[in-house]
Parts: sequence; structure tokens; C-alpha cells
Amino acid sequence: MIIITGAAGFIASCVVAGLASKGHRSLVFVDDFSRKEKEANYVGKPCIVLVEREWLIDFMQDHVSEIEFVLHLGARTDTAEMNWNVFLELNLLYSKAVWGFCADNGIPLIYASSAATYGDGSLGFSDDHALVPSLKPLNPYGQSKQDFDVWALRQPRKPPFWAGLKFFNVYGPNEYHKGRMASVVFHAYHQILENGCLKLFKSHRPDYGDGEQKRDFIYVKDIAEVISFLMGKTAESGIYNLGSGKARTFLDLGKGVFRALGRQERIEFVDTPADIRDKYQYFTEADMSKLRRQGYQEPFTSLEDGIHDYVVNYLRESKRL
Repeated sequence: MIIITGAAGFIASCVVAGLASKGHRSLVFVDDFSRKEKEANYVGKPCIVLVEREWLIDFMQDHVSEIEFVLHLGARTDTAEMNWNVFLELNLLYSKAVWGFCADNGIPLIYASSAATYGDGSLGFSDDHALVPSLKPLNPYGQSKQDFDVWALRQPRKPPFWAGLKFFNVYGPNEYHKGRMASVVFHAYHQILENGCLKLFKSHRPDYGDGEQKRDFIYVKDIAEVISFLMGKTAESGIYNLGSGKARTFLDLGKGVFRALGRQERIEFVDTPADIRDKYQYFTEADMSKLRRQGYQEPFTSLEDGIHDYVVNYLRESKRL
């Protein structure tokens, strides 16, 4: 039995699809299943039971001998949410309860961290454990992930294997429900269809041109492959970056969406909203050397190939993975 939290959400539902493609059938989906717009992400996937988020620990206590692995990918991910209590409950206290259960019962655990922990990037993007306590996130969401990473590293009781994955800028199928928190690829696709034009943020720094801000964009299918690799129990426990390892500009992304749609490029630049301007990341790039040293050698999908697959095979067809 493999337990997946956030199973109705974007990343976790794609991880489920990856597990199913590899023959896994004893899957338990955990989430808040009240949101009907997320139903298509999990209906039809192999699942032995749906468990509401608040009943997870009770369920695990009743089935402890059957649990092989826990993938704790559910979280509150809204970077614009400023109510710390929301993150305290869902991202910290809940995650500590899951960790404690896995540690007490010898169950391996993979959990979702975030590249938002790196803040403005002034300390670099290394997943070296020695650097983790010094990181300074720019928003409550990032701080909640940072606090849990620091807490996990300090725990004397740990699961037999554990990995915290610092997801960088993830895009791909199954994010239809995410609204403003959906990827730039998703929003670019819809902007271009509706207006024939893509709006990108201007640069408010002299060292970056408009649209030249860079992020490490990773296709969600690659995340599913890495998680499958880590479940093989050959890697060392710890915190790992999970990006492509190559920063690309928003201009590159925009051009890729136009190309996938077969449309002529038309890009305009608008001011970054004042309320997020001082918290805006201009550069992220995952140092992927730690994961590579653990033996993961698969290539990461290029931005162009990922955009093409996403646009042509999913967005254009309103299809889920």
C-alpha cells in the first residue's frame, strides 16, 4: 500500500499516473475531496480507497502493517497567502504528524519541500544540508517549507528512508484547478488563445532585461520519474533539489508556447505588481549534483519539449495525465 497525500492536486496526481504506469495498484489517495473541479485528476486512476485529509493518521494507524511508502505531496501552496496560521496547520503541524508516524513505524517517506525556501537566491541553490538553516524565504509559504526542512534535519527519530524534495517551477498536465497559482505555461497558453498576445513582467532591476528573468522550469513528468527512482531505496536520505538544473528565461518560455500553438510571437511587458515586486525572484537554478551522485542519470525534459508535449497533448485537448 502506497499512501499519496494531495492526490487530487497537480503534482501528486501526475505522480500517481507515473506509479500506475509502472504497475502499482495498491494506492491510497488522501486529500480534501470537496472540490469538484479536481475530480478529473483522480477519477479512473487505480485507488483502493479515498481518505479525507483530516482522517489520515487514523487510517494509517488502522493499516500500519500494510503501508509500504508514504508520499506526502499535499500542502497549501499559495505564495500570496499571508495568513501564517494556514501554513502552520497544513504545512507544518500536519507534516510533523505524518513524519512522526512514519518514524515510529519504520515507514519510508518522501515529502514536498520547495525552491521557495531559497528566497532571493543570494545564498545560491545548493541542497547541502549545512546551508539549509541559513536560508531566508520571501513569503509565509516558503517559510513553512523552510521550517519543516530545518525541523526534519534536527529530528533524532527519522523514517528508515526519507527525502524532502525542493520543487522548482513545475508545469504540466493536471493543473487546471490552480487558478492564479497555475504555471506560467498554463497562463501563457490561455492568454495567447484569448488575445493573441502574451504579457510578461518587466524587469525592475538594471541587470536583467524585460522577460530575461530566469527560472528553473521542470516538467511534472520528470518529477514522477525522480520520485519513482527514490522509492527504489538506493539513495541516501536527505533533502534534494528537484529542478531541471538549467535556468531559462520567461521569453524562452513564451516563445515556446507560441511555437507549440503555431502562432506568430506577440509579447508585451507590464509592470510587476507593486505588492510582490520586492519579493520577486529573478533567478533560480537547481544544483542537481546531489541527486546525480545518487545514481539518477535520466535526462530532464527540455523546456521546448515539455511545452510542446503539454500544449499539444494536454492543454489543447483539455486532457489529464
